[in-house]
Amino acid sequence: MPSPESFVKINALQDLKKVRQKLAEAQAQEQALAAAQALAAKQREAESHLFVRAVGHVQRLPDHDQVSLTGPSPAPVAHQRQLDNEAVLRDCLSDEFDASTLLDTDDALSFRRPGIGRDVIHKLRKGDWSIQREIDLHGLRSDEARVALAEFIRQAHRQGLRCLRVVHGKGLGSPGKTPVLKSKVHSWLVQKNQVMAFVQAKPAEGGAGALVVLLKSGA
Repeated sequence: MPSPESFVKINALQDLKKVRQKLAEAQAQEQALAAAQALAAKQREAESHLFVRAVGHVQRLPDHDQVSLTGPSPAPVAHQRQLDNEAVLRDCLSDEFDASTLLDTDDALSFRRPGIGRDVIHKLRKGDWSIQREIDLHGLRSDEARVALAEFIRQAHRQGLRCLRVVHGKGLGSPGKTPVLKSKVHSWLVQKNQVMAFVQAKPAEGGAGALVVLLKSGA
């Protein structure tokens, strides 16, 4: 019959075998897990290469839910300001203004402000001032012509221009062949403070269908 010491040794050997077995199992599990992780990494890398080949390189977005857009913002369109400016131009040139009493009743109805001598009218008719810019209002509706003329005068005066030509047409295409736009242009020009004088253009420059306008100096 084995002694108690023999049983202790046997139990110790059996426990050691169990420990070794557990260690071996744990090591095998670790190796299997590492192999599985390595395989999964290879599969992800392969899938990534396939994705890149399919769609090209991409940039990862930040983790938050907002996308940062770069680049200049479009310039705001001051649409209301444009409408307001047009309204001011329309209001400052009235169709109700009667300029006939302010025109010189000569052969070609000219205009000169108080203090402007007749020699200025004479020089305008002779062409002593070179025409620097012109606007053609022929064919425009009344409202369009009014806004266009007011803006034309304003810009020309701001740029320091003195002599302009305004083409309004002879009105031959109007109902009754009445030159409606012609009389309105006379009235509008008289209402513009920048206008010092105007005369009917020479035949070679438009004759009865155009005016030569003199603006006051200064921007």
